[in-house]
Amino acid sequence: MLLPLDAWHRKKGGRMVEFAGYMMPVQYEGIMAEHLWTRESAGLFDVSHMGQIYISGENVEAALEAALPIDLSTLKTGSVRYSLLLDEEGGILDDLMVTCWSTGFYLVVNGATKWDDIGTLRELLPDDVTLNHLDENALLALQGPKAFAALERHVEGETPLSALTFMKGASFKLGGVDAWISRSGYTGEDGFEIAIPGEAAAQVADLLCSEPEVKPIGLGARDSLRLEAGLPLYGHDMNPDIDPVSANLVFGINKRRRSEGGFPGAEHILGVLAQGASKLRIGLTLEGRMAAREGAVVMLGDQQVGVVTSGGFSPSLQHPIAMAYVDAAHAADGTALEIEMRGKRLPAKVVPMPFVPHRYHR
Repeated sequence: MLLPLDAWHRKKGGRMVEFAGYMMPVQYEGIMAEHLWTRESAGLFDVSHMGQIYISGENVEAALEAALPIDLSTLKTGSVRYSLLLDEEGGILDDLMVTCWSTGFYLVVNGATKWDDIGTLRELLPDDVTLNHLDENALLALQGPKAFAALERHVEGETPLSALTFMKGASFKLGGVDAWISRSGYTGEDGFEIAIPGEAAAQVADLLCSEPEVKPIGLGARDSLRLEAGLPLYGHDMNPDIDPVSANLVFGINKRRRSEGGFPGAEHILGVLAQGASKLRIGLTLEGRMAAREGAVVMLGDQQVGVVTSGGFSPSLQHPIAMAYVDAAHAADGTALEIEMRGKRLPAKVVPMPFVPHRYHR
């Protein structure tokens, strides 16, 4: 399937690969250069493959709370919150962002799971609640320390762009195009996610890339940036066999819901919270230049204690980093472990995440 910016990416020299059923740009100039540009300036990412969903109707707040482990009573209009879609056993079906709009709730879900998510939500939500898949929308992410300066030149709205702090959003005109803009993203940098009509995507992308601070950035650098930020990726660091406690994502289950329950998988998850998880998602730094890749086993002596779920060479730190699930007994910061790669044992150490400090505008 083609996304609104398919021809735009090709014209810009994007190297296209299949991802989540779509052709997407993995890189333009090169992953290392694009990664460092985003850290130093501003990168424009096309994330239009993500699912955009609008949920509204009578008693929508209660209905959505029965489907997600979120406390919507504390979510103010224009605010964004991270949450999780869970199965009845407490496994993670997806992670998602929920925004409170004045008339309902706007959700952004992962591209590879959006059709299953829509089906699951339709089953969980009552008939008097309407779910609209905003499949004609595009979604852009402008990320990096100079993203605000580049974007501010082109937006108009009742709310000044400067009023948006991390996880807040508002409606704007962007180059004359209606846009919902939130101060959010998945790179660890300050930045914005921009929802616009698909037919205006090329116009808006051209407008933003006309600014000297902005370059188009591919999926390769998006992955290395989110890894440095210690952010898990669905399908790699999360899946239905992993619960939120093991994934260190308990913050996605709001405090009231942790005490009250009443969401899919609550009984299992509250039990794990009380007893402690048997395995945990941790960060690892490696010596040398060889990166650990997904599926590599984590060893303590002759004992396998875990498995790598994401790994790569960190352009910012200039050494390999990885995320893994290991037995909780070996998850403490500073623990010395080894990773098996290509018949070699790579020394690794458990470290706190993020690997590179977040620079969100709070």
